[in-house]
Amino acid sequence: MGAVPTSIFNISSLQGMSLTRNNLSGNLLSSIGLWLPNLNVLYLGGNNLIGIIPESISNASKLTSLDLGNNAFTGSIPKLLGNIPSEIGNISNLVILTLPQNGLIGFIPSTIKLLGKLRILDLSKNRLQGSIPNDVCQLKNMGDLRLNQNELFGLIHECLGNITSLRYLYLNSNKLTFAIPTRLGNLKDILEINLSSNSLNGNLPPQLGSFKVATLIDFSMNQFTGKIPSTIIGLQNLVTLSLAHNKLQGSIPDSFGSMVSLEFLDLSYNDLSDVIPKSLETLSHLSYLNISFNKLRGQIPNGGPFANFTIQSFMSNEALCEEIKLHPMLISYQQ
Repeated sequence: MGAVPTSIFNISSLQGMSLTRNNLSGNLLSSIGLWLPNLNVLYLGGNNLIGIIPESISNASKLTSLDLGNNAFTGSIPKLLGNIPSEIGNISNLVILTLPQNGLIGFIPSTIKLLGKLRILDLSKNRLQGSIPNDVCQLKNMGDLRLNQNELFGLIHECLGNITSLRYLYLNSNKLTFAIPTRLGNLKDILEINLSSNSLNGNLPPQLGSFKVATLIDFSMNQFTGKIPSTIIGLQNLVTLSLAHNKLQGSIPDSFGSMVSLEFLDLSYNDLSDVIPKSLETLSHLSYLNISFNKLRGQIPNGGPFANFTIQSFMSNEALCEEIKLHPMLISYQQ
């Protein structure tokens, strides 16, 4: 009860402090981050603290776990800036590490491999650079890995396929290159995988069909070539599939009609040819379709969900024709 005692902030060696649910009141000391250089953990949630969160808290560079919830703070939240300290590996019992949107720079430290109990790692929406260290592959218990929206480059390591506990893998919006490693097919329990907005190339691996419980696959905005693998027939739980803005060729597999859960399908801006499979008429849950800017030809199906699609779904193809309900005219696209 009362204010946070200022004498605590004279303990420069202090590494962790938990004062949750203690009826504390008043403001936090404005220099809190200047006098606790070794602080890793700060829990002040569930009190009656007021005022602004001091900007100096950004200077506590070793801080990895912070709880200020259920208080009465006002103003903006200062951002935990700078590098991820290598000492992060010392918190060996850490289960969840989330540091998204904090302006973090530098590299992911190799000591991350020491966090063997980690189940969630979210470093998204920062400015991290360098390659994804293969040390991440040592985190055998991890179920959720989010490194998206950074400045990471290089390849996706084959060893990521060894983390068979992964359910969510988000590496999108980086500068990753080379092909998708075939060993990712080992992630048979993956629910969501997003590799979009990189510079990945090569063919889509047939191991794509191993993601049998996946609900979201987004490989858009890359440089993939070749055909869409026929093994995609196994993805019966898939809700969202985007392969847009690549260089895919060949036809749309007729087996797409077996993906009965599909609601969102975007194959636009590729080099796909041949006809639109009539089997897509069986996708009763399909509410969004975009196959524009390809080289498709022939008749547009008119059964099932196609009755609800507009001309925008089929624009700029080689020679498609059909009457659309919302557009009572013959539509023919010529490039």
